[in-house]
Amino acid sequence: MILIRNLLFMLVFYTGSVFIVGTAPLSAMISQRAMMRHATAWTRFHGWTVRWLLGIRIRVEGTQPVTPVLYACKHQSMWETLDLQGRLGAPAIVLKEELARIPVWGFAARQYGAIVVDRDASARAMRNMMREAKAAKTQGRSVLIFPEGTRVFPGEQPPLKPGFAGLYRILGMPTVPIATDIGKLWPRRGLKRPGIVTLRFGEVVPPGLPREEAEVRVHAAMNALERQAD
Repeated sequence: MILIRNLLFMLVFYTGSVFIVGTAPLSAMISQRAMMRHATAWTRFHGWTVRWLLGIRIRVEGTQPVTPVLYACKHQSMWETLDLQGRLGAPAIVLKEELARIPVWGFAARQYGAIVVDRDASARAMRNMMREAKAAKTQGRSVLIFPEGTRVFPGEQPPLKPGFAGLYRILGMPTVPIATDIGKLWPRRGLKRPGIVTLRFGEVVPPGLPREEAEVRVHAAMNALERQAD
């Protein structure tokens, strides 16, 4: 049954995504708002396939802010990158530069307002990232970053990348740590399994803290939330 669920998910989601992603540039050429709605439609379609084909249900704990914030999230699977776009109200998402280079998709992502970060963290790349982040704040959007920089296995706690501290300082926004236990059902390799995933919102970390204190508090909160969600 699990194998059948996975095959149906791959057939329906990826077939549908070819059309949705392929038509994204049309929305991108209309306006950023149109592109944001297009992206949200894709994430809702993804959520439908996750719920009804894979049998994964989402349980939310904690308080989701109603005003723009900087979200700092643990990253265990592709699920967060799609689900949180719609769930968090179309935030500006920090993406690796190589993703923004993908033909068609990369153009649409930039028009959506994605914040592109270079892993080499050159001074020029950091300036570009900060400029895009400030533009998102000016538009009244939240910003979503996966501050550990890559997907991790459940329980892993790699250090935060420098980009988080830069965003925290330049945006001056409250930071909300987030974590899930999606990795227990959605492994990097192997079959996805049905079950309940917990998405937890942590306590707000105020702006203006010294860099080291902000990093320690956010990192500790993310990992604590992951343990609670497990």
